[in-house]
Amino acid sequence: MLDDATTRSGGTAKASSRAAATELAVSAPAAVPVPVPVPAGFAARCTRTLISPWSRLSLLLVLLAAAASSVLLFEPQKLLANGWPPQVAGPAALVLFAVAYGLITVAFVPRPLLNLAAGALFGSEWGIGAAMAGTVLGAGIAFGLGRLLGQEALRPLLRGRLLKAADGQFSRHGFRSMLAVRLFPGVPFWAANYAAAVSRMGYVPFLLATAIGSIPNVAAYVVAGARASTPTSPAFLIALACIALPALAGAVVAWRKRHHLRVR
Repeated sequence: MLDDATTRSGGTAKASSRAAATELAVSAPAAVPVPVPVPAGFAARCTRTLISPWSRLSLLLVLLAAAASSVLLFEPQKLLANGWPPQVAGPAALVLFAVAYGLITVAFVPRPLLNLAAGALFGSEWGIGAAMAGTVLGAGIAFGLGRLLGQEALRPLLRGRLLKAADGQFSRHGFRSMLAVRLFPGVPFWAANYAAAVSRMGYVPFLLATAIGSIPNVAAYVVAGARASTPTSPAFLIALACIALPALAGAVVAWRKRHHLRVR
């Protein structure tokens, strides 16, 4: 009986200790996991750096420098002296010329030189078509590059009065402003492209105004190139007049606008 009493007391003590432990476990609050901060990875930091506005602007400058270097290396102006390679002829020559025209205008090659080459190589009709296709293609590439890689970095730098006025004109009256720039030469082709890209002008108005406004100037240069062998012909003289008169009118308009802005 003594053993039974001892056993019962021992069992009771063990049961009491187990019950107390269970009660403490139930009443103790559950441990809340503390989040461990995960440091940003190297790849994420590199990505943020690469897509930053100034990185994209630097990429644009590198691309333009590479394009300009390629033009200096291949010297496309030799087309006027040596003609088109005889291995390429027919429609393929027109397509290749238009694509090359568009690409090298992005690299600051003067379009009058290319328009003269188009007339000398393909004649008036086909030359105008190839030069116009190249004009729109080159403008579209330059606008896209400027908008994607340069707009975000350059817009905060538009602080001068002339720059703000030009940006406001392009942003509010995109189509008619670009149409005027194309109809009255004076602003370099590449400068107008990148200025429009930095502004808030839409892509479609830009291309449409470029296509319509470039026709007279392109046609005049192409006809002059096609008739350069007969400089006394009426077609050549009319083409020269169509080149000189818009240039003079554009210079007068630009001078008056500049004077007006200074007065304000």
